[in-house]
Order: sequence, then C-alpha cells, then structure tokens
Amino acid sequence: MVHDPDSCEDGGELLPPGHRVGAWTVIGPIGEGGWATVYAARRAEDAAAGTDGAGGRVGTDGPDGADDADGTVGSDDADGTVALKVLPTAGLAPRQARQVAEAARREAELARSAPHPRLVRLLDTLTLAAPDHPALDGSIVLVMERARCTLRDLLATGVDEEQGARIIAGICEGLAHLHRSGWVHTDLKPENVLIGRDGEVRLSDFGLAIELVGTHGHSAPMGTPDYLPPERWKEPLGERGVKIRATADIWALGIVIHEVFAAGVPPFPGATPTARSAAAQQYAEGRAALRLAPDVPPFWRTLAADCLAPTHAARAAHTAESLLARIRAHRSGRRFRRARPRPRTALLALATCATAAVTAAALWPDPGPPPQSARIRVFNAERGCQQRTDRDPVCSLGLAVDPLRPYTADNVVPTRVWHDDTLDADCQLPTGLPIIDEEDRTSTLWYRVRLPGPATAWLPAVRTRDRPALQLCP
Repeated sequence: MVHDPDSCEDGGELLPPGHRVGAWTVIGPIGEGGWATVYAARRAEDAAAGTDGAGGRVGTDGPDGADDADGTVGSDDADGTVALKVLPTAGLAPRQARQVAEAARREAELARSAPHPRLVRLLDTLTLAAPDHPALDGSIVLVMERARCTLRDLLATGVDEEQGARIIAGICEGLAHLHRSGWVHTDLKPENVLIGRDGEVRLSDFGLAIELVGTHGHSAPMGTPDYLPPERWKEPLGERGVKIRATADIWALGIVIHEVFAAGVPPFPGATPTARSAAAQQYAEGRAALRLAPDVPPFWRTLAADCLAPTHAARAAHTAESLLARIRAHRSGRRFRRARPRPRTALLALATCATAAVTAAALWPDPGPPPQSARIRVFNAERGCQQRTDRDPVCSLGLAVDPLRPYTADNVVPTRVWHDDTLDADCQLPTGLPIIDEEDRTSTLWYRVRLPGPATAWLPAVRTRDRPALQLCP
C-alpha cells in the first residue's frame, strides 16, 4: 500500500513535524515505500522523565528484551535522531492488516534473534493508540537507527571501484550472517541497502524476510520484480506460498553488483520491470546470452555472472560466504582459486614425511593401491526431489567441466543427473573448488566420472553420500 498524504488529516501529512510518537518527536518525512512511510525523529525532551506522548510507551524493552540503564529505548544516532518506520493499518482489509502486522513481527524477530553490525538496528517497536487521529490509530511504528543515505541515492552521485568494493563486501557480510542465522532477505535492492553515517553498509527492510526450515522457506508471491530470480516466476504456489531459498538473495546480489559498477544500469534490457524480468527469464531458459555492461571491471563481471547463474542448482555453489572470501582475496591481491600442487612441492612433502611413513608402515600393513574405479550414487539434498521419479529438469544436477573453476552455467556439461543415478568414478581430486549444498555441507573433494563415450565430467562430493577412496587424479 502506498500512503496518499492528500487523504490525511493534520495539514496533508500523516505525521506533521512536531508530532509526538511515544518517546519521539517527528522532524519530517525522509522516505516512502510500498507499506510504510519513514520519518526522522528526535527523542522528546521529557522522554527521560518517563512521560508519555501520543500513544506508545517510554522506557519500553528494546529488541533484546532489556531496558537500557537510563530507562530509555536503545541508543539513537550520534546527532540525536532516529528513523520512525510507520506502517498504517487504518482502513485496511483484515487480511492486509494481518500482512502489515506480520511484516513488523518479522523485522522485530530478526532484530532480536540475529543482530549484526551489517543489519540496521531496531531500537523499539510500538503501536499507536490515537483515537482522535483515525489515520494514526493502530499504526505500527518501528524505531530504527538513522542512515546517511541509501545505496540508490549513492548510485545517483557515482561510486568508484574502491567504494563499490567496500559496499559489496558489506552486503555480503550482512547476507552471510542472515543465511547462517537461517533467514533469507528476499528483497535485496539498492533502496534496502543503507549507508550509515560511519560510511558502513547496513541491510534494512526485513518485512519480507523468510525464516528457513531446512533448506528453504515459504512466502507469499511478493517482491521487487527486477530482483527476483527466474525460478520465482515459475515456482508453483502451494498452500504456504512459493518456495524461497538463499540463492534468491544471491541472484539479487548479482543485479546489485552490476548496478554498483555500471552507474545504476540493470544487467537485463527493457524499459519496464516487466520487460526486464522477461529478459532475465529468456536468459535463464538459454534463449538469450548474459550481456553485462563493459564498464563493469573484470573481477566484478565474473562475480556478477556467478551470482546470476540461471538456475538455483547452478547458483547454490556461490554462497554469500564464498563470495565474500573471493572479494577479500581480490582486495588483498591474493589468488582465490585453488591450484593443483606442483610435482616438486609434492616430492618435497613426501621427503619431509619419509620417517613418519616408515614408522606407519611398521604399525599398519600396506592396504595396497586404491581401486581404479567405483560406482557412486548421486544424492540431491532437496527432499522434494528425492521422492520424484519423473526426472523433472528442476530437480536435475549439473556435472562440472573443470573442478578448479567456479561452478557456474558455463562450466557445466550438457549431461544432467538426478537423485539416485549411479555413475562410474575413476579418480578423485581432494583440492577442488569448495562446494556447499542445500544442507550447508561443504567439501573440496571432487570425483571424476565417466560419461557415455570418451567424455568425463566432475561430481562434487557433496552430491553423493558414497565416499570411495579412489586414486588421485593426474
């Protein structure tokens, strides 16, 4: 719902300057979204004395359930101002009012259970009781730390590569924490990335955030079209909504990376969000190539392309944590790719361990050379896919061309595999690129598997429950 200020009392503004909201006095509006209006506010002079203002309470418990030592709620910004996010409920249908209340509950729950420096701080929540002001009565107010600007504002003035690198690293830190804590943001975009007065990144607006149960959660089919992954447009709508996974945030991150380094230009062409969404779906279906702006520096082009892998399965390898590791390595000048050990290095290691090897040989009998091949069964962590026998493409898994390259669409062979398929493996590589599956199992071990004809491909060990000790691949 977009608030119409012309329909309100008090001189055409929902909250005019000077209006008292709990312990806070409104300064003026600073932003407006689909369900909420945000105002700058300052703590009222008499708040410390415990007197109340137009609804709400003074000295209420903060998100962590504990009063501050001075009896006030949280600590506001250095200049004494905070942001009031006001979600009106007056005039809404019961279902809409429940949606607003649920969005506020999610923001408060996430702030309570998963605080982090890269997430905007929630200082207090209150419900206004203002029977003399029907437009205010029943509104939910979230009191938050105030930022300097949004990333969208910053893009309008221009961002250099170093500044962009700091911003994307900060976003990845926030996403990595969210995903580790079992949450998916689901609405990552420049408007929801705040730049604090200290210049640091804060992720915000968790009204659509979803708490995961296992590998995924469910949500009503909502979000910002430009940042929705292609699979969301075809995801079946069940009783609990559509399936949401952490890879949805990774797709949105790819869009944001491109916008940061391409002066706000989105990666998919089109004059409207609908047209750009259609272009993204054409790309995901293989009917169009991914064409990123030439202004995007090479490292960030590769990172954005990995985030924009066309399917959930191809995107799952690129977690926020692994992307953050690559960014940090790039910024420090280190190589992130795991290289094969050189023969000379391997010989030196063998020579160093010669004495230990002789001792071990005396204690344990030689098991003989490892087997030349083994049969391994494919495992898909998605429980829904484990039950299917129709070989639906949605449940297929990709085999890599090169285990030392990012596990992206251009590094996957045409042959697909499904849960419970059996493959012939002839060797193993313990030092491939780390892969994380939907159950957060991580491994750098890869198996080389034989395909029909002379072709071979690579299966990450997280895609099988079998772990044969094969000979090392040459």
